[in-house]
Amino acid sequence: MSLHTSFSEMKRRIRPDGPEKVTGKLKYLTDLTFPKMLYGKILRSSEPHAEILSISTEQAKQFPGVKSVITYQDVPGLNGYGLIFPDQPVLCEERVRCVGDAIAAVAADTEEIAEQAIRLIEVAYKPLPIVSSPEAALQPDAPLLHPGGNILHQANYKKGDTDRGFQACSLVIEETYELPRQMHAYMETEGGVIVPEQNGEITVYVGTQHGYKDRFQLSRILNIPETDIRVISSPMGGSFGGKDELNIQPYAALLALITNCPVKIHQSRQESVRAGIKRHPMKITMKTGVDEEGYLVAHKVKIIADTGAYATLGPAVLDFAVEHAPGPYMIPNIEIEGVSVFTNNGVAGEFRGFGGNQITFALEGQIDRLAERIKMDPIAFRLKNLRKAEDPGPLGQKIAPTSGAFEVLMEVQKSLTEKRKVELKDRWKAKGTGIALTMHGGGLGAGRLDPAGGRLTFSKEGKIEAAFGFEECGQGLLAVIETLLIEEFECTTDDIRIIVGDTALVPASGSSTASRATSMVWQALQKMKESFRKQILLSAEQVTGIEIDQLRIGPGGIWNHDYLSITFNELAGQIPSDSTIVVETAFDFPTSPDATVAGSHFLYAFAAVIADVEVDLLTGKVKVTRLDQAVAAGPIVSPMGYQGQIEGGGVMALGYTLMEDVMMDKGVYLTDNLDSYMIPTICDVPFQMNVKAIEKLSEGDPFGPRGVGEIGTVAVAPAIVRAIYDATGCWVNKLPVSPENLLKSINSMEEVTTWM
Repeated sequence: MSLHTSFSEMKRRIRPDGPEKVTGKLKYLTDLTFPKMLYGKILRSSEPHAEILSISTEQAKQFPGVKSVITYQDVPGLNGYGLIFPDQPVLCEERVRCVGDAIAAVAADTEEIAEQAIRLIEVAYKPLPIVSSPEAALQPDAPLLHPGGNILHQANYKKGDTDRGFQACSLVIEETYELPRQMHAYMETEGGVIVPEQNGEITVYVGTQHGYKDRFQLSRILNIPETDIRVISSPMGGSFGGKDELNIQPYAALLALITNCPVKIHQSRQESVRAGIKRHPMKITMKTGVDEEGYLVAHKVKIIADTGAYATLGPAVLDFAVEHAPGPYMIPNIEIEGVSVFTNNGVAGEFRGFGGNQITFALEGQIDRLAERIKMDPIAFRLKNLRKAEDPGPLGQKIAPTSGAFEVLMEVQKSLTEKRKVELKDRWKAKGTGIALTMHGGGLGAGRLDPAGGRLTFSKEGKIEAAFGFEECGQGLLAVIETLLIEEFECTTDDIRIIVGDTALVPASGSSTASRATSMVWQALQKMKESFRKQILLSAEQVTGIEIDQLRIGPGGIWNHDYLSITFNELAGQIPSDSTIVVETAFDFPTSPDATVAGSHFLYAFAAVIADVEVDLLTGKVKVTRLDQAVAAGPIVSPMGYQGQIEGGGVMALGYTLMEDVMMDKGVYLTDNLDSYMIPTICDVPFQMNVKAIEKLSEGDPFGPRGVGEIGTVAVAPAIVRAIYDATGCWVNKLPVSPENLLKSINSMEEVTTWM
């Protein structure tokens, strides 16, 4: 079903948080203020790698308006944090490993005073050798950045015999692909307010993707029980993975407890650039071979990821890249080696696509080069090697049967057939078209804690109340929950209440990440709805005397056929006060029953992309004029949200492909603000962006909708790069595409052609 046709068939429902957002009435967590609130600032290292000789805070403490200055000595519990390994110091004591490491923090009456106080803190450094690349970090004589060495994580997979496989190939292509460091660039930088309560507890009003995980980490740092920490994590102004890890929470919490005052910290964009995590830069070498009939025979992959100074989710990102290295193709002989390496660069971590973007760029680059060399249509070549519905997953694991790869590829083929050729009138511009394909696993994968849950309550006010431990981080989760509740119970928006992002009010549901929230909400409702419906109708039967089989839930209350028998409010008022209607569920994200590799997935979504480009032959500048996507991710819950996720993800990936690179030199950011970091504007958005949704699931599939928060970003880069080749004859193996390098390649080809 095309989204453009489905809009006329499905109710176009406005997002429940939409009006307040567009009118500016919505208060984000960084907008909050409290009585006696202080303002915090964090002193961060200016050195990428150095020993700390001394920290002097006396002048800062004596500055008028300063209420507290803290260092590592003021951390009462664990002086470290990290979603997997707590290897990042809250406040550095002996050593800094990257620009942006926190050394001290200040709370003051105003933000201006806090900034002045930070400048008065004196830190004496002894510079240490800088490890500025993964290759340098892997040298035998490289300085060790952590006690265990410079290798954070290694991941491998092997099937068949690649050496024999390559011997049987008629064509082998080997290429190295380089992928950049990308900034999340959310509108709301990291920040919020932490409030100490009278009973010794604290309330954390800070944007995050995992309130319960933040609570756990803060408990260790502050040395107080988790139950004394309430995390309110919604709404926030964007995340894309960047707020999945702790950011300002430890510093505001420490200052709040010491001063017994609310403390707000809201990072400037420059502070966010220096301290925030980024997308992993990767260097990927692929060697891929085909036989005379065009079948893929052997595939050898080496991945080197620059994880920066600390771990965060670096191991899981590498695992994801390794898993998706074969993509949706059946290859009998595979050998994949991945390594994630510590450097003195900025910390790399979770980012929309989670390693899939990098590996898909390389894989689809190989597929396109092979198809071109054997003179086979790129779609026909993919179809020849494509996985079938019952085939195993990329690492040989059982997955939910799906023909999604075939479906999206067929849709692309149809779109290309229907497309009319438009000739350019400008002789200095060249036009090209490219396609790309991807599969993307949802959830955290096998062997990882991936809990979910939810709760339905019929409240004393007569509301159907749904509580989920997920966060609304701009992705439209509230619209998803609202739509599902209305469809399941045939009620109205006035009949429901949605609670998310508050550890005091919601059941643990895991993180709002890995394209899992929509899927988990849907599955939770499937598990709860019948019991909840039965309990409400039984109560209505007792109150009205009408037999339960004649009653149904509907708009405003309980209906007897076409008549409203009793309103929700009336029913709630007549239910005994000691009776409650509550249904709660807890379960895990579905995983493969026979997975042998950590992190391998069970539920996949698929996407195919068509990109049209115009290349200016005088400047090398690339303009994307069309970016269509076909996506197979199960039934659509919220059509507008679905389209917004795919289109928004496509534009973000366009930036990744053509302009975005957080450049560093010897561990120091060359890009330290948005004035030197280009992201797409409305002028860069293609005029034509169509989304085709394939909603069909395999027969008997009980898992419902897959999330689409990531997949719209994954296959865009290789489609654009293939279109550039179509226009110019030049292959690109490094992102972002450099106009200068592209122009050199074009001119070099012209010189060769002229000479011939």
